[in-house]
Amino acid sequence: MDAVVRQNHISDIFKDYHTPPHFIDEVFQKSGEVHPYYEAVYRRFLEFSKDEFKELNEHAKMSFFNQGITFSVYSDEAKGVERIFPFDLFPRIIPAAEWARLEEGVIQRCQAMNLFIEDIYGDQHILRDKVVPSELIFSSKSYLKAMLGMKPIGGIYNHISGTDLIKHSDGNYYVLEDNLRCPSGISYVLSNRVAMKRTLFQMFRQFNVNTVHEYPQELLATMQSVAPNGIDAPTCVVLTPGVYNSAYFEHAFLALTMGVPLVEGRDLYVEKNFVYMKTINGPKRVDVVYRRLDDEFLDPMTFRPDSMLGVPGIMAAYKKGNVNLLNAPGTGFADDKAVYSYVPDIIRYYLQQEPILNNVHTYRCEKDDDLQYVLENMEKLVVKPVDESGGYGILIGSKASKEQINEFKQLVTQNRRKYIAQPIMDLSVHATFIEGADQFEPRHVDLRTFTLLGKDRQFVLKGGLSRVALKKDSLIVNSSQGGGSKDTWVMMEEGSAMNMSQNQQEGKQAMSMNGKTMSMGPDGMTMGSMKTE
Repeated sequence: MDAVVRQNHISDIFKDYHTPPHFIDEVFQKSGEVHPYYEAVYRRFLEFSKDEFKELNEHAKMSFFNQGITFSVYSDEAKGVERIFPFDLFPRIIPAAEWARLEEGVIQRCQAMNLFIEDIYGDQHILRDKVVPSELIFSSKSYLKAMLGMKPIGGIYNHISGTDLIKHSDGNYYVLEDNLRCPSGISYVLSNRVAMKRTLFQMFRQFNVNTVHEYPQELLATMQSVAPNGIDAPTCVVLTPGVYNSAYFEHAFLALTMGVPLVEGRDLYVEKNFVYMKTINGPKRVDVVYRRLDDEFLDPMTFRPDSMLGVPGIMAAYKKGNVNLLNAPGTGFADDKAVYSYVPDIIRYYLQQEPILNNVHTYRCEKDDDLQYVLENMEKLVVKPVDESGGYGILIGSKASKEQINEFKQLVTQNRRKYIAQPIMDLSVHATFIEGADQFEPRHVDLRTFTLLGKDRQFVLKGGLSRVALKKDSLIVNSSQGGGSKDTWVMMEEGSAMNMSQNQQEGKQAMSMNGKTMSMGPDGMTMGSMKTE
């Protein structure tokens, strides 16, 4: 079908919007009509003139600036420059029934992956039964021998999981990858909602949208549920590598919203296999650590001896059951992109269930037949390193030059274990305001959901990080590659009530770090200089 061109006499911000013929447009149908669940939102946006909407867009950007939300685009010439996180005001809407299926699927996947990690560091039944190849696990750089025989308190390894999904042209959701180490992005989800309410509150309040602001307290409850035995009021902390880490804002954000200390390795020490935090009132025992640094830097006595970021002896305290670590060290082998191809079999093996969510067909380049197919069809495939994140090291064959393809063929052949390949999926598109063009255009989107597993508890945030590839025709949505995001509205079931004053009734929290005050209230996080008497 030829592309449909939308002409509108009320507003010119959607004038000449082209519905792409080969992709699902989540806002517009192929006929050019708006999907029913977007009609009310779309009508409200049509009321804005181009100048009015540009002003609103600037207001939203100021909201992110005031909250201190920045990121680095390392692919630009100005590498490492901090910039305001791009946010698009047109929300992504997911109907209640559609979300319920997604939620069921990600819980199934996370539960199966937890059992998988437990088995690999335990009896390794799945390897003995040859469901997953042993060499695939033992060759992963994220597999840790130090975790053998280790069963964490509460029996949970992947307490926090980020599952990346796309909607394909067949109308189904597909999982692109599992993030089980230190999945990031939740601070953007919460800040997106704050920016949306600040900018378009009158519009937002008319829709029955599930809240996302309960996540910090759900995360804290998850941490408390897996505290050492006998601890009634566990001390929980967020462990950060420090202010120079690209996700430091999120570390500070989560610590503040949970009301727990944000610490660096130098703030903690181990004595007689217990972890203590240095405070002005003397040592305070720490029971649960949400750590946001990589395994290799966690404990210089167990991993890298030159690490200045971790806590010497914390692994010994962990193995004694005197402290718990979220996520467990060594979970990374399970989100290896080569292991990903076995997740449907992993679900069947441990849960005796059929997978609810689809996998993308994956070619493992260390297999001879798969390698031959990849080398002969690279222009039709996406080639990915198994252990990278943020969109780095990826080749999209249809967008690559002959020279780039030939270079990648050499890389893959020289290190077959490092690469997998997948068909180029038709990511759905969503109406997105493009600065410069000053109008809405279709852009590819994906979705990261956030799942929490604790002792006898599970939680999936009814929302997520909808990432947008702001570059025209680009399939890479990562913020580190120049992508942006949208507020994700998961609609309530018909008849559900919405508490509009929930967030406004919350008290304001504040803390001080590195000469700055940080506070969290109904309008989100604000930062400012510390006042001195």
